[in-house]
Amino acid sequence: MSELFAIAYNDELKAQEVRLTLMRLEKENLIELDDSAVVIKSEDGKVKLNQSVNLAGVGAAAGGYFGLLVGTLFLMPILGAAVGATTGAMAAARKDVGIDDDFIRELGESLQPGTSALFILVRKVTPDKVLDEVSKYGGKILRTSIAKDREAELQEILSNRGITQLPEAQK
Repeated sequence: MSELFAIAYNDELKAQEVRLTLMRLEKENLIELDDSAVVIKSEDGKVKLNQSVNLAGVGAAAGGYFGLLVGTLFLMPILGAAVGATTGAMAAARKDVGIDDDFIRELGESLQPGTSALFILVRKVTPDKVLDEVSKYGGKILRTSIAKDREAELQEILSNRGITQLPEAQK
């Protein structure tokens, strides 16, 4: 089962930077994401949603390809491709997988102007290695689907930017 994390950052580009780091870690098989999205609230208060996968575009491409094949059978490949692309885009746009867009927009509206937030749905993770990489960005947890004690530990790591306090004897 996947776990949801929504983390806010104090500038407009930080959430995208963290997502790029997570994508690199995914290539290294340290994390497996089901979905990710970045919300930016600009200085003028406008909210921009940037999802990792554009389902309508993927649906249009797949629909266009299959429409072209069917259209070729009936000697109308251009019409088949157009109808297939339109149908595929509409079907994909209705199918919302991963993190709910309305939930993302709602939390995005609550952000302060000039900030951003990262929404990730994590299927599998190597926590120590991933936290070493992403904790340096800081952040404030908005929402998670993990237990409150684990959420508090994660917030502590993010607040300290991955720096653990040395005991008095070691200072």
